[in-house]
Amino acid sequence: MTSRTQPPEGAGPEGLRSARRLLRRRARDTEGRWLVEGRQAVGEALARPGVVQRLFVAAPTLARHLDLVERARQDDVPVVEVGDAELRTLTETVTPQGVVAVTRAVDVPLADALTGSPSLVVLCAQVRDPGNAGTVVRCADAFGADAVVLTDSSVELGNPKVVRASVGSVFHLPISTGVALADAVDACRARGLQVLAADGGAPDRLDELQRDGLLARPTAWLMGNEAWGLPPEDAALADRRVGVPLWGAAESLNLATAAAVCLYTTAAAQRSV
Repeated sequence: MTSRTQPPEGAGPEGLRSARRLLRRRARDTEGRWLVEGRQAVGEALARPGVVQRLFVAAPTLARHLDLVERARQDDVPVVEVGDAELRTLTETVTPQGVVAVTRAVDVPLADALTGSPSLVVLCAQVRDPGNAGTVVRCADAFGADAVVLTDSSVELGNPKVVRASVGSVFHLPISTGVALADAVDACRARGLQVLAADGGAPDRLDELQRDGLLARPTAWLMGNEAWGLPPEDAALADRRVGVPLWGAAESLNLATAAAVCLYTTAAAQRSV
């Protein structure tokens, strides 16, 4: 493999020190760039033209990533071969997969996320856990949602743990961030979506809405914080509060699981008409 390297800037290959800065949110916000780790996520980023800016590959794992290297070269993306220890300085995982990409940020303005006639949207209100946020994005992608909105006070989309938990889905569908919840709800209604708030103690039940055909309508699901759910003032923005019925002994579902159930049930209802 021929690495595209220049004399090092400080320690390590060209661009390594610059890439390391992206482990800090301030640098990501300032530069509009992210670190993306792992074969699947990097592959999905490479599938979007112009997103990947540089690819780092650990020399001992090169043989496993030749396809990614070839795709990067075809798009004229600089490929930098580094040692295991150097690559570890770009990751937060215990066992890195040996490949990390520097990408541009891909979040979009709210108007762009809701362009056209969306039928299924997810609004994440103050979702703070990066694993949950990434998993909700992955579920939205899997069940054919048109967009995801992470409202203000939610975890940053470019957080490496969010990107990793999404397994590349952040590159598949439009995602808007830093939006006031009331603005997101108003924008969804303006495009003809009903707004349903997921709430375990709600008076309406998911199976009842499915039976009555209400889930076949264009729908935006409002998902609350992992710890405290939706404050009353946020829940009041929705047209209905809806609970997932539980028939076993579990007291509740976590955020990502509830989102998966609500999105799947709604997507199935919309495709049955």
